[in-house]
Amino acid sequence: MAFSRVALLICTVGYFVIASAGNFHQDFDITWGDGRAKILNNGELLTLSLDKASGSGFQSKNEYLFGKIDMQLKLVPGNSAGTVTAYYLSSKGATWDEIDFEFLGNLSGDPYILHTNVFSQGKGNREQQFYLWFDPTADFHTYSILWNPQRIVFSVDGSPIREFKNMESKGVPFPKNQAMRIYSSLWNADDWVTRGGLVKTDWTQAPFTASYRNFNANACTMSSGTSSCGSNNPSSSNNNVWLSEELDSTDQERLKWVQKNYMIYDYCSDTQRFPQGLPSECNTA
Repeated sequence: MAFSRVALLICTVGYFVIASAGNFHQDFDITWGDGRAKILNNGELLTLSLDKASGSGFQSKNEYLFGKIDMQLKLVPGNSAGTVTAYYLSSKGATWDEIDFEFLGNLSGDPYILHTNVFSQGKGNREQQFYLWFDPTADFHTYSILWNPQRIVFSVDGSPIREFKNMESKGVPFPKNQAMRIYSSLWNADDWVTRGGLVKTDWTQAPFTASYRNFNANACTMSSGTSSCGSNNPSSSNNNVWLSEELDSTDQERLKWVQKNYMIYDYCSDTQRFPQGLPSECNTA
């Protein structure tokens, strides 16, 4: 997708919002892991590690309300069975909103499963899962979330893999009122993650490490309790183009290709799970 690189946004409440360009010292706080999470190379690289005693995690200093968020990840290599690398946006509270990438580890040689989900007002159960068309442990790849009032688009290396549209007209809640932080964690979930928990974490392979770089956020941050991006920035007439961005015909074809060839689970096709009828947003007619 041809996303605009925003140099500067101005919120209508009068606060300047600068698009972050990837210094982990400035943009993130390590939140847990007792030294297992590290910011390296003058803030250009962040690593999370997991061993038998603990995993680790971090969160963004800012809260965002709509934006285009990019992060490059390189996942745990080799036998990653039992591990989960979670990278997501989330608000707080009992009726939280959340936009999830989760990378489910597997035996060496088997592909990772990329698990996606969208929560709105505390309700999730909107899972889609994919295999990737490359080895996500061999190099860094870009995982992106476009979140605006009309849609949420998950992308991998610029290719859209999932679109969740605003269907409030059908009574489907959509995340649009709660600011969210970026979170990531690496943790052990061998009770369920690999083949339903049949394959356990091989701790002789520890520590397991995932790496992050090139964070970029073109977004409006929460300021003084409100956040809404204005178009009154004289330096750029297209400074908030992502606020109304949608998939063009090329993006739509790419999305269909990914879903046809690499999607392995779609809740909107799971009639056994929803015997009383599929969720309202699954009926796009």
